[in-house]
Amino acid sequence: MTDSWWLHPCKAIDAAVHEQALARQQQLTKPAGSLGQLEALAVQLAGLQGQVKPSVEQVWIAIFAGDHGVVAEGVSAFPQAVTGQMLHNFVTGGAAISVLARQLGAQLEVVDLGTVTPSLDLPGVRHLNLGAGTANFVEGPAMTQTQGRQALHAGRDSVRRAQQGGAQLLIGGEMGIGNTTAASALACALLDCPVSEMTGPGTGLNAQGVSHKVAVIKRALALHAAQRGDALQTLFNLGGFEIAALVGAYLACAQEGIVVLVDGFICSVAALVATRLNPACRNWLVFGHRGAEPGHRHVLHSLDAQPLLDLGLRLGEGSGAALAVPMLRLACALHGQMATFAEAAVADRPA
Repeated sequence: MTDSWWLHPCKAIDAAVHEQALARQQQLTKPAGSLGQLEALAVQLAGLQGQVKPSVEQVWIAIFAGDHGVVAEGVSAFPQAVTGQMLHNFVTGGAAISVLARQLGAQLEVVDLGTVTPSLDLPGVRHLNLGAGTANFVEGPAMTQTQGRQALHAGRDSVRRAQQGGAQLLIGGEMGIGNTTAASALACALLDCPVSEMTGPGTGLNAQGVSHKVAVIKRALALHAAQRGDALQTLFNLGGFEIAALVGAYLACAQEGIVVLVDGFICSVAALVATRLNPACRNWLVFGHRGAEPGHRHVLHSLDAQPLLDLGLRLGEGSGAALAVPMLRLACALHGQMATFAEAAVADRPA
């Protein structure tokens, strides 16, 4: 598997449509700039979708799941069995993202890249079985080259299904006990920042647990330090199957012209990896929210991201991004349905 498809060009912004949408915003019956970030959001979506009046009614939510070998180091408050149990919860409708998908009328896909639960076979879940979770990255690479590339491909495959389903917006979500440890390690390696600033409680560690998690990440960074300059190998060394799938999904969306609404800390780290592999994909990333995990703000800052919501969320699953979908829809509705000054016969400046 030598094809480096993730390096292929990303779809360009339609500059002419972007300018037309900007001009329309300036003609709507309101003081210029009075809708703030919603105006910029509508114009951004117009340029990305190539239509002056954009739409995000068709939403595809892809949840990628995988277990993590580093859990053997005692970095999580929850047992690994929870990953497989939550897969069942997703497809039977009991998880937060399941509720949100129903409320939004969104298509929900669940992809199991590889869990430690033996012979997991759940109706409604795509089981890819790349391995029984990743290897413990304090002892060696988390993934083999083959596993890493398969995970990237899994993300791209989900985007192709989304495209066939007419998706205008993709939300990637994740599930995997231990994955805040993997995300923190990845972010530290890519941003060269102190581990203590990038590491938080995850699913609920106490202060002692967070300190232990920091020590584990430092060991992993020391082991893999020689390859820090290689973003792809760093992903394979320190990431998770689900994080690699998110990276692949984000890159494929940018190449195919589907807007991405990025979720919280783990998804933002995947977005960081994607931009390191193919910087042009950044244009296609809209950031749903600023989460409570302390490292998230550092990653958002590095991506020059202005998240839409700040609600203290730390659930994952794509839930924070899903909560931002109504805001995108309303931004599009305001942009597309408000009257212009000429249509409403309203003076567009003081007499």
